[in-house]
Amino acid sequence: MPPHPANPARIFAYAALNLSLLIAPVHADPSTVEPIEVSSRQITQFHIGRDETRFGPLEFVGGLEMTSPGRNFGALSAMRFLSPGGNFIGVADTGFWFFGRLERDEDQRPTGIADFRMQQMIDEAGEPIFEKWLVDAEGLAIRGGIATVGFERNQRVAQFRIRPEAMKAPFRQLDFLVPAHELRMNRGFETIAYAPEGGRLGGALVVVSERSLDKNGDIFAAVLDGSQKGVFSVRRGDSFDITDGAFLPDGDLLLLERSFSMAQGVKMRLRRIEAATIGRGRLADGPVIMQADMNYQIDNMEALDIWRRSDGAVMVSLMSDDNHSILQRNLYLEFRLLEE
Repeated sequence: MPPHPANPARIFAYAALNLSLLIAPVHADPSTVEPIEVSSRQITQFHIGRDETRFGPLEFVGGLEMTSPGRNFGALSAMRFLSPGGNFIGVADTGFWFFGRLERDEDQRPTGIADFRMQQMIDEAGEPIFEKWLVDAEGLAIRGGIATVGFERNQRVAQFRIRPEAMKAPFRQLDFLVPAHELRMNRGFETIAYAPEGGRLGGALVVVSERSLDKNGDIFAAVLDGSQKGVFSVRRGDSFDITDGAFLPDGDLLLLERSFSMAQGVKMRLRRIEAATIGRGRLADGPVIMQADMNYQIDNMEALDIWRRSDGAVMVSLMSDDNHSILQRNLYLEFRLLEE
């Protein structure tokens, strides 16, 4: 059983969420793929101790609490499915790629993780990068066999060819348009997402920072190509920071956000940013569609992806980053969007 959400030790652990400079990656053999055994405990209740499944426009499908004896397992910052609800790719903020596959039962609920493996990020010479400030990977988008990754500290947006058994150094660095001096060291681009091809943004790549603020106190973001290319802002009116995002089929941007305080512990929420508010010079905004605190099966929620199930349902998947702390958890949560 996981510790109770009100456990003081667990609450205290979240004070370290923003101290990841102290967490160094464990050195692996250069450029090798490391198979990792992952054990999973199914989560059947999102609201702890209650059987309800409806949370605003979202229906809880199921989840997993993941553990592993692998010393590099954890710090999972972003993930995207390579096949709908099946094979996935991700980045850890300790400078690792990870790959795996979701296993499911006959009702399509997640039951476990298979074929999980990790590989340390490498430089142009093929050598592993051990300095965390160079490989603090936080955001991820995929398209056409290319992975686009947002890095904090050494702020950049880089592109890699997806080769699960032999990931290489980036082949391109992108201009992220936001003035580099405006990006806070540990508050850079957490959201890297492609808009739908047929929508208002025409498939453009969009980046959103965690908490790099403009002169009005709103969050820096940018559309990197297309007719709306340019810097914009996302409204910030409270203590929540952005940790990931992905586009819905209709062109709205779903943002995953997190807050923490010693008094209330960690919280998470999902905010639906209206498509019409995204673009050069605009202030993007939209309603909160779901919020949860430590009475729910959440942790340091950092990763989000949106995909379509074989029956046509729009699915929302979330993953947490345990910061390699024994008092935090690696979670996978899955919801069905009932209202597009």
